[in-house]
Amino acid sequence: MYKNLRWKLIVIAAITLLAVWLFSPPKQKIRLGLDLQGGVHLVLKVQTDDALRVETETTSEQFHEALKSAKVDVASVKPVDLTTFAVEGVPPGSDQQFRQIADEQVGQSFDRDTVNGNYTFKMKPNIEKARRDEAVAQAIQTIERRVNELGVSEPIISPYGSAGDEIMVELPGLQDVAHAKEIIRNTALLELKLVEGGPMSDQAALLQPYNGTKPDDMDVVPGVSDVAGGAPVYYLVHHTAAITGRDLRNAKQTLDENNAPAVGFTLNSEGIAKFTRVTEANVGRQLAIVLDGRVQSAPVIEGRIAQADARITGHFTNQEASDLALILRSGALPASLTYLEQREVGPTLGADSIKAGVAASLIGLSAVTLFMLFYYRLAGINAFVSVALNLVILLGFMAYLGAVMTLPGVAGFILTIGMGVDSNVLIFERIREELLTNKGVRQALAAGFDRVFITIVDTHVSSLIAAAFLFQFGTGPIRGFATTLFFGLISNVFTAVFVSRTLFEFILSRKPAGATQLSI
Repeated sequence: MYKNLRWKLIVIAAITLLAVWLFSPPKQKIRLGLDLQGGVHLVLKVQTDDALRVETETTSEQFHEALKSAKVDVASVKPVDLTTFAVEGVPPGSDQQFRQIADEQVGQSFDRDTVNGNYTFKMKPNIEKARRDEAVAQAIQTIERRVNELGVSEPIISPYGSAGDEIMVELPGLQDVAHAKEIIRNTALLELKLVEGGPMSDQAALLQPYNGTKPDDMDVVPGVSDVAGGAPVYYLVHHTAAITGRDLRNAKQTLDENNAPAVGFTLNSEGIAKFTRVTEANVGRQLAIVLDGRVQSAPVIEGRIAQADARITGHFTNQEASDLALILRSGALPASLTYLEQREVGPTLGADSIKAGVAASLIGLSAVTLFMLFYYRLAGINAFVSVALNLVILLGFMAYLGAVMTLPGVAGFILTIGMGVDSNVLIFERIREELLTNKGVRQALAAGFDRVFITIVDTHVSSLIAAAFLFQFGTGPIRGFATTLFFGLISNVFTAVFVSRTLFEFILSRKPAGATQLSI
């Protein structure tokens, strides 16, 4: 009997049983991709101009506040375009102090230019690119959090295209596409702003104390009245928010004092400090809760509030309150999103693809088995066992790692059958050549496997490198193909070299020591 043959058979049996156990329900963790399970494929464009506009406005506002604190009175500080803001009316005697403050506040991000005592600040090109890239990266993270809250299994959210501002979202198994799209694209910009006037049903009446002109540091924001059948009203609020969604730690659906749906939120430590200062300094004034440019409610500040919990009330349904809490928890999008492409795959089409893939695999395995039996006689049984075990181990690998099976992955599964047969053909032909040199059966078998081993390893390593590149740079279904190909190659080396050789040795161990015939 061959040395260590018993242990080789035990190893093969153990690995086979482990693979079957991993793949069998309920432990089976192979997830189906979009093309097999059904779902939706979306391509979104991030409006990165929004992020630049916010950056410019925020920087100009902060710069203006710094000038006021230093008692440098300028005529105006206002944005000119997406990446530029202008400062007019700098007092001649404060020019040096103004430049110093500008260098400290905005010098790292904006280039300064001077014309007739007026200053223009333009965002540096490298900063502009960085802000656009950050907007896309933050949008991807926000969408991931929102999709995970929806309970979609194995979603794919990744950069898409060459422009650098597009995102691909694949949601396998999703049923309510419209609801998911609304959750994904909702900006959910939450701001708490001090109210200067309103609510009023007419904008002209609202601006009458200001001679009909909106002050530069104020905004007119629409809202809904709690009376008169929910008629539209308008508020005049400060442009700079006292609290924003960035100060939130958590949000959840709750009920107001009338048992109507509401959204409760909890502030982080920085938000609590801001809230405390604002409420302490503005007792008796209204604080508007503004969501996506619309006043949801404007309660009166009755005293200093130093607690972390607050609540948004309004005309919400249960679903709207739940969705808003989800969106606030995931954070606001840095820029608005536009849908460029939408493709839906029905579950019936996916089921048909699975059936076709299984049928193709069985037909392919049967066809190559018949060929191997016809051409290599009883050694064809050896090849069938090797290929079948290769597929079982491949499924076990994928189940253990929770890999995603896609339609191209099914093609990779069928390709694995071909690779297994190819490896066995190389081995069998080499054994035949050794037998023609009048070597004994055992010597021919050993020489055949030893000399083919390097060839098999070389070809498989080359294919593994190709599979790794496909996985690294591919997306969605292509990654599914790369995953199946990668694990199929690894298992094929084991079955073609180790399992096939062990089976031959087991067969020869049952023959007399001087046997000279091998059915190959």
